[in-house]
Amino acid sequence: MEETKNNYKAWLYLAPVLILLALFTFFPIINTFVISFLDDYDYVTGANSGFTFDNYGTVLGITERIPGEPASRMMDFIRYALPNTLIITFITVPISVILALIISLLLNRIKVLHNFFQTVFFLPYVTNVIAVGMVFAIIFDKTGIFNRIFGLGDLNWVEPGADYARSMFVLCLYVIWTALPFKILIFSSGLQNIDQQYYDAAKVDGASKLKTDLKVVLPLLSPQILYISITSFISGFKEYSAVVGLFDRSYTSSGNIHNLYTVVYYIYDQLKGTNGTPHLEYAAAGCVVLFAIILVFTIVQLQVSKKRVYY
Repeated sequence: MEETKNNYKAWLYLAPVLILLALFTFFPIINTFVISFLDDYDYVTGANSGFTFDNYGTVLGITERIPGEPASRMMDFIRYALPNTLIITFITVPISVILALIISLLLNRIKVLHNFFQTVFFLPYVTNVIAVGMVFAIIFDKTGIFNRIFGLGDLNWVEPGADYARSMFVLCLYVIWTALPFKILIFSSGLQNIDQQYYDAAKVDGASKLKTDLKVVLPLLSPQILYISITSFISGFKEYSAVVGLFDRSYTSSGNIHNLYTVVYYIYDQLKGTNGTPHLEYAAAGCVVLFAIILVFTIVQLQVSKKRVYY
């Protein structure tokens, strides 16, 4: 009887949070799945023309919006948004994780001004990402400091007409720089929780500092590495603000071609729509595709981690 009473109280205390989660998390997710299968969905009235798979076909560039006209296929998602998102994710995530690990290990060995250096590395995390993007845009301007330091003349990096590879380089550099602080914070916290006895045992065995880091510290940090890897991949697939900060709403390095589109940018543009008409069904389909991709990569990471993570 007492246990039942305690359970009742627990559910009562959890009720406000559960209600908020249901309203602002679970319902939007379910509603997004539903909308992705509705044809000609009107978000004001909720009217639609019935169930369809064409929204996914349109997003993936398979379905012709005007039957019989291949040129009417919407190719921005499959040609630009998805490849760019994959490039950003698979370049920036491994580099940022490795850099964060190295910096955290070095910070862990610094005794003097340790807190100062930690604060310096954490500052980008509390800085507005759009403002940082604007600073990067100025640094990599034709007359910016980057060209001046390396004597590159008026090389174009981020302005309209810039080479795609150069623009992508700056974009990835920006993403890595903004991603480092949180990773360093997590790894530093993990390092501080490692008992000194492990270091002492390695020292007694005559292990070098490098070998201690590789054979002792990294396995003990594997739970944090797994957490950072999963969250970093999720963040990489959701990249959006970096393109806004660096390239404003042009999402392009040349003309009107959407060659710096990302998946989330594509979704936002579908929400905005064309000629004042939002395409929520396409945006919802894009969200579901993104959700499926993230889910697959997360499951793969969790499966791989079973043999490599030590708790």
